[in-house]
Amino acid sequence: MFCATRSSALRRRVFLNVTKPRNISNAPRKRVILSGIQPTGVPHLGNYFGALSNWVKLQREASADDELLFTIVGWHALTLPQDPKVLATARTDMLAFLLAIGLSPQKSIIFHQDHNPCHTELAWILNCLTPFGKLKRMTTWKARLADSRNANDESEVDESLLNAGLFTYPILQAADILVYRATHVPVGDDQTQHLELSRDIAQIFNQTFKNRLFPLPQQLNTPTKRILSLKDPSSKMSKSAPDTQSRILLTDTPAQIRAKIRGAVTDSIQGITYDPVARPGTANLLAILAACTNEDVTAVAERYRDKRHGDLKAGVVDAVEGVVRGPREEFERIRKEEGYLALVATEGAEKARALAEVTMRDVRKLVGLA
Repeated sequence: MFCATRSSALRRRVFLNVTKPRNISNAPRKRVILSGIQPTGVPHLGNYFGALSNWVKLQREASADDELLFTIVGWHALTLPQDPKVLATARTDMLAFLLAIGLSPQKSIIFHQDHNPCHTELAWILNCLTPFGKLKRMTTWKARLADSRNANDESEVDESLLNAGLFTYPILQAADILVYRATHVPVGDDQTQHLELSRDIAQIFNQTFKNRLFPLPQQLNTPTKRILSLKDPSSKMSKSAPDTQSRILLTDTPAQIRAKIRGAVTDSIQGITYDPVARPGTANLLAILAACTNEDVTAVAERYRDKRHGDLKAGVVDAVEGVVRGPREEFERIRKEEGYLALVATEGAEKARALAEVTMRDVRKLVGLA
């Protein structure tokens, strides 16, 4: 844990190193990697294998010149109805989880998005530059609304329920990226359209003000394992699904993990084969086991070829508990250290604001608000 004296010295050093005056520069920059996650409840196994474990891998393999930023995007969570007390707790829970899985404040900038007003300032400026038609072509807002209402088909969603924030949040997402002039963004295929919009917006700004201020962020392809619902393997594992037995949380006890895996949907076909189309439930269990053991799923299927579903589920239980145990225990320890969590959040926000303010000084000068 940091002492107060060291914390103050760190803040002074970060501010002096990052925010010294400079002219607008178009020189090539180091690799800046940014990604974010919503504070919408305890992460589940799909979150872990889809994003969080890759963040730890990126941190581990980063070069000395790389800058890594990981943010908890509280403003994005507000696009859907939230209980304020639940959201406040969820924000702290998510910060504790990021530390529990191995992200380090000494190696990465870990912060709450809503602690840095530069995000919303830039988002408003970008709102005033982004053509309405580009937002209308976005497909994810309707999918999110359908998911929140547990609709089976996006066509079932009444567009009159759409709020302005849910419609324009891709611009805030672009601001999240561009305010740090991020060069690389690790996202899944479902976020490719958002990243393309961020590139379009960066280009619009650069062309409008005849300055290559913003690099065009590149999608950083990282290996991800798509984990599906234990109860409906046609859908991804989700925190918003009404059936709590459909997902494995990183806080689940061994007994809870065992009960959920035992109740997972499979089929009545003899033997174990990997066939996501004909046997989606069985294939999902094989994929979970392969993700936990870092093996090729076809090799796992071959190992279980002559076994029963009960044997497969027992193997999945052991493998999942092996993955979850460490983060679960570390989370339980860190979550009790409220002072340490507050310090990490404060120092992360100060580092993030210092970097973002450099960009915003250039933006304000270019648009005439300096």
